[in-house]
Amino acid sequence: MMPARQSPVSSLTDRDALLRNRARAGRIGHVDFLHRIAADEIQDRLAEVNRTFTAAAVVTGHPDFWCAEFPGARITADAPVLDLQPGAHDLVIHAMALHWADDPVGQIVQSARALRPDGLFIAALPGGRSLQELREVLTRAEAEVAGGLSPRVLPMGEIRDLGALLPRAGLALPVADQITQAASYRSLFHLAQDLRAMGEGNALAQRLRRPTRRDVLARAGQIYAESHPDPHDPQRIRATYELVFLTGWAPDASQQQPLKPGSAKVPLAEALASLRKPQ
Repeated sequence: MMPARQSPVSSLTDRDALLRNRARAGRIGHVDFLHRIAADEIQDRLAEVNRTFTAAAVVTGHPDFWCAEFPGARITADAPVLDLQPGAHDLVIHAMALHWADDPVGQIVQSARALRPDGLFIAALPGGRSLQELREVLTRAEAEVAGGLSPRVLPMGEIRDLGALLPRAGLALPVADQITQAASYRSLFHLAQDLRAMGEGNALAQRLRRPTRRDVLARAGQIYAESHPDPHDPQRIRATYELVFLTGWAPDASQQQPLKPGSAKVPLAEALASLRKPQ
């Protein structure tokens, strides 16, 4: 009996298109404010760790910016196979690129393998609420004008799902947190222009391979202005960006360990009863 043929796994990202988008952004020389926020947040987190890191690596699709932020660090592209040696680093930062990965768990696993025992992994990436307004208005406009839908905005993970990737990758003491940043634009056109300058244009593998109809874009701009005005200036529009930060450590015997089940010396009911007693 012949084995059943397995259908090929479709890719989320058109890697060639993504690299073209990033190269164009590099030529523009645009300073991406989201990368600036992410870098500042990472520096703040590192300042809270009582340790000096001497062998850092940064995985990113924007090497010029992150090389300046972490001079002396090894800068490597966010390719499907990372150019990192096992156990070579005490710090690996995955900087604003994990959202484009077809295999985000694989990216974290490779980063974790590159860590020395008790080394630190940090990732910064856009989260699920990023560009929620843009996603909504493009969906409404295309359905209304063209009678269908096409992939236009990258689906991005929710913080709970992203945080769950850390233990799956074998990292200890996992932490996931997020910040939200609102931005104001003159119009949908200016928002799209800024996304292209960030290298964050549409690089979805299943995207339309022809220009979007002008009437769809015009209707989307109208819906955006009506539905999501900037509360401080109704003549402008609001865009939401969510940044998620993932932190985990390469396992080491020196780290705090959870107690074994049944090892508690005081029953839970007795401990709760003592808390209820008046002091």
